Amino acid sequence: MSSSTPFKMRLVHLDLKGAPPKVSYLSEVFPLFHALGANGLLIEYEDMFPYEGHLKLLRAKHAYSPSEVTEILRLARLSELEVVPLVQTFGHMEFVLKHAVFAHLREVAHFPNTLNPHEAESLTLVQAMIDQILELHRDVRWLHIGCDEVYYLGEGETSKQWLQQEQNSHAKLCLTHMQAVASHVLTQHPGVTPLVWDDMLRDIPQEQLKASGVPQLVEPVLWDYGADLDVHGKIFLIGKYQECGFQRMWAASAFKGATGASQSLPPVEHHIRNHELWLQVAGSGPVDTLQGIILTGWQRYDHFSVLCELLPVGIPSLAACLQSLVHGGFAEDVRLRVERFLGVSSLEITDTVSEGAGSFPGSDIHALVTQISLHLRSSVDTLLERNRFPLRLSGFAPGMSLAGSAPTIAGGSSFTQLWSSTYSRRHSAF
Repeated sequence: MSSSTPFKMRLVHLDLKGAPPKVSYLSEVFPLFHALGANGLLIEYEDMFPYEGHLKLLRAKHAYSPSEVTEILRLARLSELEVVPLVQTFGHMEFVLKHAVFAHLREVAHFPNTLNPHEAESLTLVQAMIDQILELHRDVRWLHIGCDEVYYLGEGETSKQWLQQEQNSHAKLCLTHMQAVASHVLTQHPGVTPLVWDDMLRDIPQEQLKASGVPQLVEPVLWDYGADLDVHGKIFLIGKYQECGFQRMWAASAFKGATGASQSLPPVEHHIRNHELWLQVAGSGPVDTLQGIILTGWQRYDHFSVLCELLPVGIPSLAACLQSLVHGGFAEDVRLRVERFLGVSSLEITDTVSEGAGSFPGSDIHALVTQISLHLRSSVDTLLERNRFPLRLSGFAPGMSLAGSAPTIAGGSSFTQLWSSTYSRRHSAF
């Protein structure tokens, strides 16, 4: 394996919202991740973590058991993948704040996504979540505490009153909560460094960010999933963060889940280009400016959103992106390597969908989703466009979605049923 990559750490993000894999499937893909060039995992459990005590209600119906989490960590070690757990502590708190018992901790009563940072109970809640996560992850070096997309921050009644005081601001409100959460991690779990997504930090004035003390507590993860990533803008942002006192930083790209909330197949060329631009960013600064890169693979845009690309469907994109990082780009020899890893005769990167068999774990799911994207979707669109009146007579009103009826392929099984029964932790179709 080439050592040309500037990213020492290459973490594959496992977003467990909505379509969590069975442990048996993870046992198949972890060795592939390692072979492709990954050396770590960012595991976002959300409601799949086996919370205990007063947090037990956060568990999904088919959440992993403590023994299954232990087995996942064992399998990761066998494949030399360092685990970094992720727990949301500010924004994207829907899986917590949707419950009536915690609803009073919402920043805005009607929206369960943002935690009210003024309530002492809010900090106690996220501290308990962190402690339970780290109880099962005792040897980790990093804990990701989220803190991205803190929508409606400052719009709660308590925040509005607080912001009327001259010395207060939205930036201070954000930094104060981030500091409190990070301080808990560092104090109660020595040796564990908090990571945060950087979007809430980008526009904070440099002097205010520096004076907050946050740069001494966390390592920011600069995320950008675009095929038009602004290389010079990212280099400038890295410089700003360095001047504020951040000693170490991370990058975050995407191999799936970043090009549409209901995307079924990842646009591979888009994601390869995103990684090539991140390579330019990393290569333009001092060595080791960026600690590593997290290849995100979002499963849902938020807790209540529809599923986007399933994990098996994103494997070819992940393979191309990881190998691009390892070898410094996606040249023809890299393409051939990826094809051998996946067991495919030809990897199509320019079209959103392409047909072809493979031998990688979950390739059957990939094939079924591809068939649906190539054939069934256009047939359904044509049916809806040309047969509106018959649809109404048969019980479908114009504009009604057919998403609830899973298409059947290959002997009458739908791809959702096959994924659920064979690969997904959930035992019913989505």
